[in-house]
Amino acid sequence: MREVLELTGMVIKVSSVGEYDRRLVILTWERGKITAFARGAKRPGSSLMGPSRPFAFGKFKLYEGRDSYTLQGAEISRYFEELAGDMEGACYGQYFLEMADYYTRENVDGGGMLLLIYQSLRAILKPRIPNELVRRVFELKAMVVNGEYTERPPVKVSDSAGYTWEYVVASPVEKLYTFVVTDSVLEEFGRCVDQNKGRYIDREFHSLEILKALTARDKRGKTVGETV
Repeated sequence: MREVLELTGMVIKVSSVGEYDRRLVILTWERGKITAFARGAKRPGSSLMGPSRPFAFGKFKLYEGRDSYTLQGAEISRYFEELAGDMEGACYGQYFLEMADYYTRENVDGGGMLLLIYQSLRAILKPRIPNELVRRVFELKAMVVNGEYTERPPVKVSDSAGYTWEYVVASPVEKLYTFVVTDSVLEEFGRCVDQNKGRYIDREFHSLEILKALTARDKRGKTVGETV
């Protein structure tokens, strides 16, 4: 009888396989990014339907195969179902998952990125913290976790923007989302993060393009409303 492994993680990617199965990419604390198949997850009433959704976080029970795992069950502690009713929040969340998929590898410690995603999704659900600030903090800290950053901003900025950069670089993940900044500081900070991304990240993220289009549409709508 095969041993059942129990791994703590979050589903970061889902795709359909055949009529009833799903292929999952799970970022785990213990084994980094893994691929698992949820047999029958799309069948009505399947106990694997819930754990086979993006953002599902908890303990996954799996059988280990040669090249992948088979999901046997799960104890999900957080689904982040609030994102389902928030299109913008869901786009930010999907971007976090896409970046995590880009950065993480199999059998490489995934704890730092897993914790960062979890705390960032929680921050997206807090109205007092602007979503754009959460995104920028996430981006920089994701690069820090992977060793792709500079101690100071890559260009000259105001003291406030410089302090924001240094705080994100040095702070533990649990303390990241404890502040807000002015719009001007956020703009400066964002430009620095973009420059660092251009230096280290060599791909575009589909979810980020959707997010940019969505926020641009909202801004146009606000401008028209204010003009009228």
